[in-house]
Amino acid sequence: MKALDLLKNRQAVRHYLPREVESEHIQYLLAAAITAPNDRLREPWHFYIIQGEAKARYETLARTYLEERFPTKPHLVKDSLAVLETTPLVIVVTSDMIPGDEASSEDNEYAVACAIHSMWVAAQDIGLGLVWRTRGVGLVRDERLAKFIGSPENKKIVGTLFIGYPAGETPETARTPIENKITWL
Repeated sequence: MKALDLLKNRQAVRHYLPREVESEHIQYLLAAAITAPNDRLREPWHFYIIQGEAKARYETLARTYLEERFPTKPHLVKDSLAVLETTPLVIVVTSDMIPGDEASSEDNEYAVACAIHSMWVAAQDIGLGLVWRTRGVGLVRDERLAKFIGSPENKKIVGTLFIGYPAGETPETARTPIENKITWL
C-alpha cells in the first residue's frame, strides 16, 4: 500500500477482540516509533508496555481516577472502563524533558508525537488498531500515572496508547477539504 493510502486509512480504533498482541507485533510498532524524526538525534522517547497483571493494576487506577473525576456521570465511567477492559495492550509514551531548556524539551515532545504517529500507521499495516488517549482513561494529566510507571525523572507523559485487534469496522472520519486549510503566500 502506498504511504498516502496508509495515512488516509489510519483510524482511531477503540474496540478490540479479546486477543493478545504478539510480542513480535509490539517490537514492530516500537521499531516504527524509533524511526521518527527528532532534533539532534536525541531519541527522546521511552515506552512503558502494560499487559497482564500490570494492566489489571492500570484498570484499578483508571477506575479510581474516573470515579473521582466524573462522580455524576457513572455511564461515562462505565463506558470508558469497558473500552479499557477489552484493550489487550496499553503503552504509555514519555518524552525527555531537559531542565532549563524549554525549547529542546518542546522539540522532544514533537518528536514523540511523530513516534506515536509512526506506531499508529505501523499498527494499521499489520492489522492492529490503535487509539492515542490523553484525557480521561488515558490518565496522561494525572500524577498517579507517573507514579504507576515509576515516576521517571525529567520525563513527560505524552500519550497512552490502546492497541489491539479491531472488533469490527471503524467508520471513516470525514475530513475538511485541504483547500479550506491552505493559504498560499
